[in-house]
Amino acid sequence: MDLSPSAHVDTFTRDNLPPPDQWPTMTCTLPELRYPRRLNCAEELLDRTVERFGPGRPCLIGQDESWTYGDLLGRANQVARVLVEDLGVVPGNRVLLRGPNNPWLVACWLGVIKAGAVAVSVLPVLRSGELAEIAEKARISHALCDSRFVEDLVKAEVDGLKIVGYGGKDDADLIARCAAKPADFAAVPTAADDVCMIAFTSGTTGKPKGCLHFHRDVLAIADTFSAHVLRPRPDDVFAGSPPLSFTFGLGGLVVFPLRAGASTVLVERGSPQLLLAAMAEHRVSVLFTAPTAYRAMLADLSGAAPPAIPALRRCVSAGEHLNARTWQAWRDATGVEIIDGIGSTEMLHIFISSADADIRAGSTGRVVPGYEARVVDEAGDPVPAGRPGLLAVRGPTGCRYLADDRQRDYVRGGWNFTGDVYVHDEDGYYWYQSRADDLIISAGYNIAAVEVEEAVLRFPGVAEAAVIGVPDPDRGQIVKAFVVLRAGVPATEATALALQEFVKAQIAPYKYPRAVAFLDALPYTPTGKLQRYKLRAEVS
Repeated sequence: MDLSPSAHVDTFTRDNLPPPDQWPTMTCTLPELRYPRRLNCAEELLDRTVERFGPGRPCLIGQDESWTYGDLLGRANQVARVLVEDLGVVPGNRVLLRGPNNPWLVACWLGVIKAGAVAVSVLPVLRSGELAEIAEKARISHALCDSRFVEDLVKAEVDGLKIVGYGGKDDADLIARCAAKPADFAAVPTAADDVCMIAFTSGTTGKPKGCLHFHRDVLAIADTFSAHVLRPRPDDVFAGSPPLSFTFGLGGLVVFPLRAGASTVLVERGSPQLLLAAMAEHRVSVLFTAPTAYRAMLADLSGAAPPAIPALRRCVSAGEHLNARTWQAWRDATGVEIIDGIGSTEMLHIFISSADADIRAGSTGRVVPGYEARVVDEAGDPVPAGRPGLLAVRGPTGCRYLADDRQRDYVRGGWNFTGDVYVHDEDGYYWYQSRADDLIISAGYNIAAVEVEEAVLRFPGVAEAAVIGVPDPDRGQIVKAFVVLRAGVPATEATALALQEFVKAQIAPYKYPRAVAFLDALPYTPTGKLQRYKLRAEVS
């Protein structure tokens, strides 16, 4: 793989890219995807947009403050100065970002990248053990963390980690430091194929996988799905529920609106009710959320006094399958047709989707311009239309795991295998069937069964445990734990509740088992392998 000379002083990410023969085939079928060899995506998204539209344009609307594009540019530059001048960050260092969706988190992400460093965004609800694992894998040297969420990061006890909080009251707070800095900064002239972010996901083993994405990748998702399917306008107001640590949220709430010169309402707690209130108050026109939230909002929209959301014109759904019933109910309630899509952390954002007249309810859509997709058998050979198979995709973005042997599983013959089973039809539409592995997708969150099992097994009263995903009308799937208790522990509702609270304290709360069943024994093969299919049969 012919890479440009790197601007990174710390070469960790380039040193830990997969071997060239394990890379997916990277395609460039659109002229707008031919980027210059030197490129800093934060500079392109922010500085160039300010040049086009001016600094006074509305940009970020937070819970307590609203910023113009000029405000964001100045604060991102100040963050970059603090990183370089005060903390000694050099290009290529990994900087962990932790906090809820608000303007300062966006400024931190842009500031890290303008400084030539690598942004590693994580959910604020992750616990110390999960944070320590990510920090070790990515060799994190610095962290910018919302002051309300510093405690677990400190408890992670990451050797040498320099933590700076923001939103606190002491003089060492990032916001106070930024106020003392000039608001200009010359972005590091990184290579277009320098890594600018590591997005972590969990596979079926429960071990986090770091997905390495280049500066050009960040622009590519805006210049493919956003430009050709979503088609935002400069006067659009974006909003949504996904955290910025999810690539679905990063694209929909930061990258796409900045590329278009639009503004974004950032909701720290993206509950359906709070999201609806923000949509009504700020005249949101573009919404990003999961099918679970669309279903939850329908109840309010069909009430006696539904909230007024007259500006809404674009709704995007991803993270789990959007069924035709939800699509139709939303259209009936709002008049807006949801743009469904499938993306992945490995691909950075959506690569199959359709809008407007191209939408077919229940279908994920057609291939986004700039990408290619096909449905194949286990050998990688294409299957005829109408026959289920594995979804394989390639385009301007693709899977590059950070020093991980699982690269060979995701990328085969130059194609990215997403782990989804699809059917395609003669008209080029793709229809979701199921997941091909044991990954549980609940309300848009990817949850590894093994990770939850390990947490359940740490509960003092548990002897054995197995976890699966079971269908749920609101969340798509929920986590269900089948548990064998130790002798003398009662199989009661109180025990189940205590187990659930214990798991919430061990791992991110969204992963806990919402259903618990007590068994006398788990089903095993004679060789000691768990027979998950028998557990699934019990709930089918």
